[in-house]
Amino acid sequence: MILVKPETIENYVKKGWWSEQTLGDLLLHWSERRASELAVVDPPNKFEISGCHAEQWTWGELLSQVGRYVAILQAQGLRKDDILVMQLPNSVEQHAIYLACAISGIVVSPVPVQYRTHELAHVMDLTQAKLAITTQHVGNFKAAQLWADHAHQFSSLKTILSLGEHLPDGVTPLSPLLLQTPSWDAAQLSAHMKANGVTAHDVLTVCWTSGTEAKSKGVPRNHNEWLIAGYSVSQAGELKEGAHLLIPFPFVNMAGVSSSLAAWILIGGTLHHHHPFDLTIFIDQLRAFPMDYSVAPPAVLNLLLKEPEKMAGVNFSRLKRIGSGGGPLSEWMMTEMKNKFDIEVVNYFGSNEGAALSSSPLDMPDSAQRALYFPRMGVPQFTWKMDVAQKILTRLVDIDTQEDIVEKGRLGELRFKGPTIFSGYFKSPSLTEKAFDEQGFYRTGDLFEIAGDKGQYYRFAGRHKDIVIRGGMNISSEEIESLLMSHPAVRDVAVIGLPDAIMGERVCAVVVQQTPEILTLQHLIDHLRSVREVAAFKWPESLVLVDELPRNPVGKVLKRELRERYANAVIPARAPKEAAH
Repeated sequence: MILVKPETIENYVKKGWWSEQTLGDLLLHWSERRASELAVVDPPNKFEISGCHAEQWTWGELLSQVGRYVAILQAQGLRKDDILVMQLPNSVEQHAIYLACAISGIVVSPVPVQYRTHELAHVMDLTQAKLAITTQHVGNFKAAQLWADHAHQFSSLKTILSLGEHLPDGVTPLSPLLLQTPSWDAAQLSAHMKANGVTAHDVLTVCWTSGTEAKSKGVPRNHNEWLIAGYSVSQAGELKEGAHLLIPFPFVNMAGVSSSLAAWILIGGTLHHHHPFDLTIFIDQLRAFPMDYSVAPPAVLNLLLKEPEKMAGVNFSRLKRIGSGGGPLSEWMMTEMKNKFDIEVVNYFGSNEGAALSSSPLDMPDSAQRALYFPRMGVPQFTWKMDVAQKILTRLVDIDTQEDIVEKGRLGELRFKGPTIFSGYFKSPSLTEKAFDEQGFYRTGDLFEIAGDKGQYYRFAGRHKDIVIRGGMNISSEEIESLLMSHPAVRDVAVIGLPDAIMGERVCAVVVQQTPEILTLQHLIDHLRSVREVAAFKWPESLVLVDELPRNPVGKVLKRELRERYANAVIPARAPKEAAH
């Protein structure tokens, strides 16, 4: 299934941005070169999560498992360009399934374990998948039972395979099949790829957008699109051959797949799985293995700095880079991670569609600056060390006038074009048409501004729909969240706009407390005014304290839910002093 236009493929290959190497080719390479080296490791609590025992495979053992899955998929009647849906927690089996599909030319559509019938029905209707692979349970969620109960609603579905025991009727146990099925060896797998005409331009996955604002959209990505993303991760993280990676992001979208699959297979590394996120287990894994790289959401890194004693016993001799993103990164967090743990945090901005920027020590040595800015990649007058900067084009566009923005300090939508960007939403031509502008640039929906003394940086200002518009002034929620995170009593925070008859919207801070002492709105205002010296119109005008913030399957705060929940929250009759103007 090749969705990219032939002339585009020819252009990217000619420039050396894409190649003819597939993920299957890389598996065969590393299974020969590093056969006895560890390739993939399950989460230590896998049995508690899914009832399946934790395993770890060398590259040679991984090849054998992939060979079995290829044989099983063939026996189930799947052929090149067929689609299977996979709903599994992070595990070694996911690697085997992804790579078996890469070799067979089958498209794998991974879905979050949080998806239920409503979301799965949408996925199945769009993909017309013939096969589903799941597990007996994920925590209290009886995944195999749900698939069995609703299989009749999925007209294309022929078979449900599941890990685990005591499975419901209509579900085929996967474990006995794996034991009974002879594995295809490297020569057979290579011949299978050639016979099926699998290329690096074939779609490998259809992942799903997070759906915070709308129904999830399918995002197809081919081998080359994944590998170019993986190379960016490995370069920003300065990863060497055989590096140990601890990746807690769900193995179902850009953040997870680019690290756990693409970057990992490019360096022949060892991937340590983790999921769902558990801070104690995450730190235990850091203690148990000499990790070279990890990723974590900003909230987790903030927590580790608030409670540094949790990191006691961790060997930091090799862990010099941690990737983060998907939310605001504060200058305080970036600086303290360097000062306390000698760890440089790489600030990532990205989407399933392939729009991506990375602020790494390669291009921005100053850690505090890295929290605020991204290199202005894709603009001819600036040169950066990250290779992807020379392969993409970016433009900043005024949302109202559609003019290109070239001056500093003016908010606009950042748009991308190039070999990292997807070809269009799966079977959704109308959505695809809306996603690209008249020049062929992908519309991210994300607001940035040009910054730096030479206009060499982009500063992220939030989603277009995540701006509080107060009295005609645009206020970036992410900016205020980042500032409030440096308050010692704040563990987590989301800033939203609440409707107001006079000002249009007023700023509301929804806060999870770090300390038991009473936190008041005035405390936050004093911090922004006296400590951070923030403009008065940006100060929060109401405060809501919660035990935790609602998040979607990939960890993003559900701002829409918060706005609906607190739409009628009481705002003080008088706004905080100075903030009313």
